[in-house]
Amino acid sequence: MSRVPLSPAPRILLISNGHGEDLNGGLIADGLRQCSPGLELAALPIVGAGSAYGRRGLPLLYQGRTLPSGGMVYQGLNIWKDLAAGWLQQSLAQLWTAWRQGRHYDLVVSIGDHVPLIFALLTGRPTVVFLVSTSSFYEGRLRLSALTRWCCRRRRVRVVLTRDAFSARDLQAQGLAKALFRGYPIMDMPAPDPGQVARESGTSTLALVPGSRFPEALHNLVLMLRLCSQLGGLAGDGRWRFLVAVVESPHWRDLEPLAASVGWQLNLADGVLRSASGQLEVRLLPGALASILAASDLVVGMAGTAVEQAVGFGRPVVQLVGRGPQFSYAFAESQMRLLGPTVHTVGRRPAERGELQEAADLILRLLADADLPARCAQAAVERVGSPGGSRRIAETVLDTLAQARPELS
Repeated sequence: MSRVPLSPAPRILLISNGHGEDLNGGLIADGLRQCSPGLELAALPIVGAGSAYGRRGLPLLYQGRTLPSGGMVYQGLNIWKDLAAGWLQQSLAQLWTAWRQGRHYDLVVSIGDHVPLIFALLTGRPTVVFLVSTSSFYEGRLRLSALTRWCCRRRRVRVVLTRDAFSARDLQAQGLAKALFRGYPIMDMPAPDPGQVARESGTSTLALVPGSRFPEALHNLVLMLRLCSQLGGLAGDGRWRFLVAVVESPHWRDLEPLAASVGWQLNLADGVLRSASGQLEVRLLPGALASILAASDLVVGMAGTAVEQAVGFGRPVVQLVGRGPQFSYAFAESQMRLLGPTVHTVGRRPAERGELQEAADLILRLLADADLPARCAQAAVERVGSPGGSRRIAETVLDTLAQARPELS
């Protein structure tokens, strides 16, 4: 249903803490603009530069910078690296910004975990929470931290949105009546474009998703190149097509020497990697994730949100274990619990020759499984949900705003 903008123009602030969270926030902003074009929107990204908001022209209350951990602060020695790079100063500046500037907005949308929720409560404004970083699928029951639960029960928090219906039912059963599932925005990506890449008969097309954090994504892709070589040796060079979903970044120029160390040559001008034999090609396609997933038979993933989107597209996923900071075995194992039985992780340690051989064998078995597409379609509905979540969440935000505004006058 189309909505008439409230007058004077309401102001909504989106606060998020991570690449996937920013993506969800940007998509919710799209939904809000569709429902009510007269809104004034702004964002406060806590991790990174907030490129998902910048692409949409949303003003940022604070222009942060990407720190060495890429947001994975508490893994290994990352906290010390981030401290040396100015994490504490940046965090204090962001908290000050939320407190001083956030109070001028009519409603705040918190996207992530307890961190953006604390920022949102600092503003003193009515808040809608989207708990995108957790799910009841992890353990069968959602065990919110004491801090998160306390925050969610504040009167100022009007609605608690979850990333799947199972989690909303679970929280309601635990007494949090304000918990709702309205959809998962990440499936509202641009429609696949056959002009970018289309399905091909007679080949097995693999999507390679190395992640968006650098330099980790480069090292992840090198592992995947070794896997491609393994597959070419097992099933013939002519059978395969490999497509890499890449995010725009100047760091890709650093791939050339890394690829050469495992026998691949990079032609950055045409975005193609070629094996030493010249028979295998891997294409780098920026900004084409939806088209790649639509054209692929299977996904090799070492990412967070993009793997969730792959499951939402009904694709089976094989995960390799990397050296982090994000894509460790612990992260990969939690992805399997979250996304269900169509996501497979090979090994428990950073992948070496044995794990790559095991992964190649697994890929061949999965591609030969005639029943797998049906299982993947079921997982897509249960674990990720259907498109349209951005608009449904936007409608909930606007309904909450309309209910809260009389209290703000």
